[in-house]
Amino acid sequence: MIGFILNRIRYFIFFAFILLFSCIFKDSGIDKTAKSTRDLAQILTEGKIVAVTDFTSTDYFIYKGEPMGYQYEMLVSLASDLGVKLELIAENNPDEALKMLRNGEVDIIVNDLSNVKSKRKVFKTTNPYRHTNQVLIQRRNSSENGSNLNTFIRKANDLANKKVFVQSYSASVKVLNNFIQENKVSLKVVEDTKNDEEHLIDLVASGSIDYAVCDFAVAKIQSTIYSNIDFEMPIGGAYNLAWAVNSGSTDLLQKVNDWLSTFPKTAVYSSIYSKYYDNPYMAIIKKSDFFYASNGKLSVFDEQIKSESSSINWDWRLVASLIYQESKFNPTVRSESGAYGLMQFMPVTAEYFGIDQEAQPSVQLKMGIRYLKMLDKYLQDIKIPDEERLKFVLAAYNAGYGHILDARNLARKYGKDPNVWDNNVAFFIQNKDEFYNDTVVRHGYLRGSETYKYVNEILERYDHYKNIIKQ
Repeated sequence: MIGFILNRIRYFIFFAFILLFSCIFKDSGIDKTAKSTRDLAQILTEGKIVAVTDFTSTDYFIYKGEPMGYQYEMLVSLASDLGVKLELIAENNPDEALKMLRNGEVDIIVNDLSNVKSKRKVFKTTNPYRHTNQVLIQRRNSSENGSNLNTFIRKANDLANKKVFVQSYSASVKVLNNFIQENKVSLKVVEDTKNDEEHLIDLVASGSIDYAVCDFAVAKIQSTIYSNIDFEMPIGGAYNLAWAVNSGSTDLLQKVNDWLSTFPKTAVYSSIYSKYYDNPYMAIIKKSDFFYASNGKLSVFDEQIKSESSSINWDWRLVASLIYQESKFNPTVRSESGAYGLMQFMPVTAEYFGIDQEAQPSVQLKMGIRYLKMLDKYLQDIKIPDEERLKFVLAAYNAGYGHILDARNLARKYGKDPNVWDNNVAFFIQNKDEFYNDTVVRHGYLRGSETYKYVNEILERYDHYKNIIKQ
């Protein structure tokens, strides 16, 4: 009898467990679905929009330490219009970008999705923001006296049996394949996974390859560098470029469409477009050692920054972002307040570390890292948690350690967490000019909004560096 009762109890517990597990599983599924699509209301509530774009020499890149690009500046303008922060993810593979949208990791895709094959329509495209067309890149050959030795391809049939290169994942792939089918011409298409459109044009100009297909606007810019390329042969007709959002984000789609109906007509958009597509200087920028799309460097000090950063166990890209904030990598710059050098030492701090404005950049870097390490140790000693300490260190580097102690005291007094930056200590740093007469303040007045902005800008730029620059 006892055995029978125990078996019944075991059965009841097992059944209850199964029901509980089923409910948990079901609830988890509901949560997962809810998280998979963020619409406009949630974006506005959370104060950020997450976008994915490709890092190319036109859309999104870094030049002399600064994030730039046509799509990047478009997205910055959209985020500004929405009144939210832009969080950007770099991904050149449109299939991966679509996966991010499907998984709820991003709200909007800026990559071209014309080649993406999806079993179900998980995205909706916005209204177009501009139109373009693809062109054939071919080389002009000249004799010593400058006479033209070329017979240029101007008809589809002239491309028969030729080898034509296109950038993998780009719109060129689909446009060229459609061109082949429509004109019934046989040619070899090579999808290049290593080179973007600018580099393919480089290869044509140098004679490494004979033909490539790319965007007309890109070809126009590159023609200011290479006088020996021809791009007058159109491949296919004009087509529209658009962004994409999750098919469930109907309010976001409507808002972006409303914005796109007016923004391309503004002076701001005209300036952005001209900067990247009608600016001969862009071709020079793209050949600079400090142009960073898929290679290049941030500054002449990259290797030294990497070496010194290892002593504090910081990502060198984070230190580089701090240095850009301080001096834009200029070791001789001097501020109105008297700070100087790569790391902008104030005279008192410089004297403490035994350097002056004549110190070599390598010494400036070494002492700057020592100062960061010292601040980190101070903050570790007062029990700032590891996951929070970075923002405290950056703020202390800008404002001074004493002001951080004041902000922590204010946070403690007014019911905030003195060991948490966002919405806690950061609030009192940002508003210290209103609290500097408080009895717990020991280090006086601070225009803390500048320090708050300083921390945010360094970390935002660091995110851009991580997007594009490999560790």
